[in-house]
Amino acid sequence: MVWRSDDGQRRLSVFFVKTRRRSRKWFALFFILGVCFAVPFWKAHTQSSPRKFELKAESPQFWKLISPDAKLETLVTGLGFTEGPLWDTKGFLYVSDEELNKIFRIHRDGRKEEVISLGDPDGNTYDQQQRLIDCASVLRAIIRVDQSGKYEILADKFEGKKFNSPNDVVMGPDGSLYFTDPTLDLPQSQKKELAFQGVYRLDASGRVTLLTSELSQPNGVAFSPDGKKLYVDDSEKRNIRVYDFLADGRIANGRMFGEEPGKKGEGVPDGMKVDESGNLYVTGPGGIWVWDSNGRHLGTILTPEQPANLAWGDADWSTLYITATTSVYRLKTSARGFVPYVVNRTVRNSH
Repeated sequence: MVWRSDDGQRRLSVFFVKTRRRSRKWFALFFILGVCFAVPFWKAHTQSSPRKFELKAESPQFWKLISPDAKLETLVTGLGFTEGPLWDTKGFLYVSDEELNKIFRIHRDGRKEEVISLGDPDGNTYDQQQRLIDCASVLRAIIRVDQSGKYEILADKFEGKKFNSPNDVVMGPDGSLYFTDPTLDLPQSQKKELAFQGVYRLDASGRVTLLTSELSQPNGVAFSPDGKKLYVDDSEKRNIRVYDFLADGRIANGRMFGEEPGKKGEGVPDGMKVDESGNLYVTGPGGIWVWDSNGRHLGTILTPEQPANLAWGDADWSTLYITATTSVYRLKTSARGFVPYVVNRTVRNSH
C-alpha cells in the first residue's frame, strides 16, 4: 500500500514494505497506525478546497431576482471580520470590523477611511435624521455616532440590567429602533445580567421595551415593506421567525418562517435584508439564502467567504453589498431593495 500525500507518508509506505519480512502481527499494527494518521490528512486536504461564487436556484423565481450572468465583485479585502454594512447616498458604505475594532467608510473604489475606533462594533442603521446608529458589543449598548467620530449611548440597560451584546438594528415604520440582544459577543470578562436574549424597541424618548425573549440567540432583524411583519432570525436554532407588527410598536403571533440547516462551520442565519417585493435575503450556510414572502426558499448565493451581513446600495438600491469575513463584495441584482431609513423618512416628510 503506497500513500502519495506527502514525503512523510511515502517514508511510512516504504516502512510497510520492509515489514513483510516480519510477523503479520507487527505489519497489521503499523498498517492500522498508518491509516489512522493518513485519513485525517486526506480529510483536511479535501475539506480545505476554496469556496467560490455560485448561484444555486431552488425555483425559477430566483432568476427573476438575480441574473444567471451576475458577477460577484470584490470591493475590498484584507480586513479582520466585516459586519454591519450601511449604504450612504453620498456614495460610500459604512462597514464595522469586529477584529480591528473600527467602523470604516468604504468608497466605490475600495478606499477606506476610519470613522471611529470602538470595541467590537456590529450592526448599523440610520435613524430618522440619518444619523449613524451602531450596536456596540463591548459597550453593550446602542450608540449614535456623529460625523466627527464621537459617540453617545442611547440605551445600555433594560430594567436596570445591562444588555448582553446588541447585535443588529433596524429602523421601524414608526421611526423607533428595533434591535436584537444575543450573548454572541458578550465580553468574556463581563457578567451576563439578563436572564434571556431579547428583541427590543427603542423609541425617540429613550424608552426601551422588550418585545420577545423567546429566541435562543436572536440576530438579524428586518421589516416587511408594508410594515406589517417583523422578521428575526435565531443563530442557535438556525431558523427565521416572523411576527405581526402592531400599530403601537408591539409584536404578536410569532411563528416559524423558515429554517437554514447546515453543518458546523458552514455558517448560521445572521444579517438579513428585504427587497421591495417582500423577498428576504438572509445570510446562512454557504452564503445568502433567498426566500419569498411565503417562506419558500428560492435559491442561495454561494460566496467565497462566509457572509455575516448585507445591505442594499447604489443609486437604484439594486446592488447587494455583502460583508463576508475579511472582505466586502458587491452583487448587482434585478431586484430593488427595501431600505427603511429611506422609505420611512420619505413617507413622514410627505405628511
